[in-house]
Amino acid sequence: MFTYHNETTAPEASQPFIAGAKAMFGFLPNLHAVLAESPAAHEAYTTLYRLATEQTALSPVEVQVVMMTSNYINRCHYCMAGHSMIMGMLKAPQDVIDALRNNTPIPDSKLEALRVFARGLLEKRGHVGDEALQDFLDAGYTKQQALDVLVCLSAKLLSNFTNALSHTEVDAPMKPMAWPPPA
Repeated sequence: MFTYHNETTAPEASQPFIAGAKAMFGFLPNLHAVLAESPAAHEAYTTLYRLATEQTALSPVEVQVVMMTSNYINRCHYCMAGHSMIMGMLKAPQDVIDALRNNTPIPDSKLEALRVFARGLLEKRGHVGDEALQDFLDAGYTKQQALDVLVCLSAKLLSNFTNALSHTEVDAPMKPMAWPPPA
């Protein structure tokens, strides 16, 4: 039902975001081609993703742990493949990637605390309670990082829900990391 826009079909206000996506990835990912339909959604996603990856107090791998946790909980076939590829580019340990793709504990206890916290925020719509927050802090994270997790989850809400709504096709470079959501 959704159009995969490009430079010639996208609304003028989406053009800068299309150019930015092509510069970042070397091609126009289908997610961006779909988001281009709504310049506001495209700008919101681009801005939140940039903030999550460039301005939070989480490491690049930690950002991806949060995003992959969201991809699993929200059953996003497209983002799970894409972020599996990104984690590989970040040289994240394969056992961490596998744990996130299978929703199983991460061997690294600090990353596992992050995964559990992010999952709790998603499943409880933010109402995780003081004990869960304290567990997160006791694992070595800060209150700033607790809020930074929300920035990551905000970006993922836009992409995960867009892909669910539009049934976004996985791009060719990501197909080796294809992921069928569990039944």
